[in-house]
Amino acid sequence: MAITARSQAPTGVSDAERAQRWRPYQIVFWLVCLAAVIAFPLIISDPAITTVAFFTLVFAAAGSAWNIFCGYTGYIALGHAVFFGTGCYALTIICAHWHIAGGWAPFEFVPLAGLIAAVVAVPVGIVALRTRRHTFVVITIAIFFIFQLLAENNVFGLTNGMTGAELPIPPWSGYVYNLPFYYVILVILLLAVATSWFVRHSKYGLELLAIRDDEGRALGLGVHTTRVKLSAFVLSAFFVGMCGAVWAYYVESVFPPFAFDALFDVLIALMAFLGGLGTISGPLLGALLLEPAQQYLTIAVGQSGLNLVVEGAVFLAVILLLPEGIVPAVSNRLFGRAAARKATPVAPGPAGPSGVAGPTDTTDATGARAPAPDAGSVATER
Repeated sequence: MAITARSQAPTGVSDAERAQRWRPYQIVFWLVCLAAVIAFPLIISDPAITTVAFFTLVFAAAGSAWNIFCGYTGYIALGHAVFFGTGCYALTIICAHWHIAGGWAPFEFVPLAGLIAAVVAVPVGIVALRTRRHTFVVITIAIFFIFQLLAENNVFGLTNGMTGAELPIPPWSGYVYNLPFYYVILVILLLAVATSWFVRHSKYGLELLAIRDDEGRALGLGVHTTRVKLSAFVLSAFFVGMCGAVWAYYVESVFPPFAFDALFDVLIALMAFLGGLGTISGPLLGALLLEPAQQYLTIAVGQSGLNLVVEGAVFLAVILLLPEGIVPAVSNRLFGRAAARKATPVAPGPAGPSGVAGPTDTTDATGARAPAPDAGSVATER
């Protein structure tokens, strides 16, 4: 009578189980990061350092907002400087026409400036989203240059052309000047990240990801692709417009080449690609790495063109060597190795007459004959 061996079921851990296991550590990590960001300007009060920290938060918030549309839909937009500049001039015009004095009052109109940018995004999105892929990228760039030229030539009499426009002078000075701007932009960043998280974990986010994977198939499955894309585009513009408004109030004056800056579009895209396009933490990590480096090259080194060379080299390196970004690459390697260690191979059955293990000669826990495991069932889950 042949003696049969019991097969052991594969014990590989699923993605959901791994995520559940790591969730407490992730919560603690993000709480520590939040506490560190809140306490940073109180511990390190050097105005030069807090200025760099402020600009880092501006790009982190703008990058997170850009990622809500571009990261989740797969449409790469290089024209979000339109909404950044719209937010700049919206707050400038509001303060000038309503005689808003410097202080906390201009911050109250930052959401209104973001709303104006979102309204501008509606016709822009209707036009641009009629195209796809490379054509969409070209259309967004063309729309950006149209808005830049309109602002430089003061076509509608709102921007004051190349002369520039002034905002109210904040009453703060010295070491406390950066604090109000720092915490206001931090609130905007937290709202953008929270919105990105809710979008990513909602049915609406699944529709956006379906568009990214296969827009034609998503349309066939009942997803209203045009409406979904346009709403994400407008939502992204709202947060970018608020970032522009806070930035304009910080620098106290607005000029078309700086409000509508092509480098802004390149930077937020590069930050998202570096950290991980389509991830929540990717744009944050990208901004934390790139913006301080850019400020150092611009201010400390004193060579204004060197930062452009470095940014271009980083962009090429990311696309060629790390196309997924830092966060997905580290996550895949970390969880992939953990799953590989957890997985247990299936024990072979007893040797048949020829001495080769027979895959069908296995028994289950009750002693009954069990079918051979499928090859796909023992594959490690990614």
